[in-house]
Amino acid sequence: MARSTLKDVAELAGVSAATVSYVLSGKRTISEETKARVLEAIEQLDYVPDLTARGLSMRDSKLIGVVVPQTEPGERLMFQNSFYSEVLGSIEYYARQKGYHILISATDANESYLTLAKQRNLDGIIVIGMYPDEFYHEMKKTQIPIVLIDSYCNDHYYHNIRIDDAYGSYLAARHLLEKGHRDIAFFAGQMKENGVMKKRLLGYQQALDEFHVEFRDEYVFEGQIDYQSGVELAGKLTEIAPGVTAIVAAADILAIGAVKGLYEAGKTVPEDYSVVGFDDLEISQYLTPGLTTVKQQISLKGQKAVDLLLKHIENPSLPKQEEILPLELVERGSVKKIN
Repeated sequence: MARSTLKDVAELAGVSAATVSYVLSGKRTISEETKARVLEAIEQLDYVPDLTARGLSMRDSKLIGVVVPQTEPGERLMFQNSFYSEVLGSIEYYARQKGYHILISATDANESYLTLAKQRNLDGIIVIGMYPDEFYHEMKKTQIPIVLIDSYCNDHYYHNIRIDDAYGSYLAARHLLEKGHRDIAFFAGQMKENGVMKKRLLGYQQALDEFHVEFRDEYVFEGQIDYQSGVELAGKLTEIAPGVTAIVAAADILAIGAVKGLYEAGKTVPEDYSVVGFDDLEISQYLTPGLTTVKQQISLKGQKAVDLLLKHIENPSLPKQEEILPLELVERGSVKKIN
C-alpha cells in the first residue's frame, strides 16, 4: 500500500494542504471543527508526516548534528573511549525527550561539515572536543546555533559547556603529592595549543610548583587517548624513568591502559606505582584496585549542551553562554602513601 501524503489528508478532510500543515505544527489557530476533521483523516489514512519534507518547508528538521573528534582516518575513536558513549548517550536521550533526533558525524581536521549541515537542514549542532581554528571559522558560515563541549575556542559565536581542565589535573597531582610522591609522570593525549591536554598539563605543573617540586620534561608522556596508548606509555615509563612512583593520567582510559602496561612489565598498582585518572568512567570503580580519579559529570555535559542549544534555537538572538561544570577527586585503591 502506498504511503499516504499530506495532500491525501487534505482531500479527505476537505481542506487545503496548508491547513493540514497548520494543524500538525500548531503554528496557527484553526477551528476545533476543522482540526477534528483533519485529525480524523490522519487517523483513517494512518498518515505519518515526512520529517525531511517538513524540515525543508518549515526550516525545522528536528535534527541536531553532533560532531565527535577523529584523530586518524578510519579510527573509531568514539567507540574506543566510553567517555564518548556516555556523553553521546546523554545528548541522544535529552534531545529525544524534546522531540529531536541526532545525526552523529566523526570528522577530522580537513573535513568540512558545512555541506552535511545544509543538506540535512540541521536545527543546531553540538561539537565535542577541540579542532583547528579553520574548522571553527568554517562552521560559523552555517549560521546555525552551535554549542561546544570541552573546547577553549575563544570565538564569541559559540556557546560552551566545559570543565576547568587545569583545576582537575591539579587536583589529581596534588593528591599524589600529599601522599608523599615527588617523581610523578604525566600521561596525555596529543598536545594542542590551548587544547584540553595542554590545560591538564598546566594543572599538573601548578601542583608541582605549589609543592616546590621541579617539573621534568622527561616525565611527560604523550600518546593518544585510548587504552592501547596507556599500555604502551606505561611500558616506556618503566624503561626510561625508573625513579617515578606515580602517574597522573589525563583520562581514565589512559590510566586503565597504564595499569595493564605496568602489570605486563611485572609491576603492580599501587605497590609499585600509584595511578590517578581523569573522568570517573563507570568502569573505573570496577577495577582491582578501584581507580582514584577526578570525577566530572559527563552525562550532565550532554544534558546542558542540549538545553542550551534548544534555548538558542527558540531564541535566535541569544547571546553567548558558557557554563563550567564542577569537579571532584574520588579516592579508591590505586594510590599508596609513601614516606
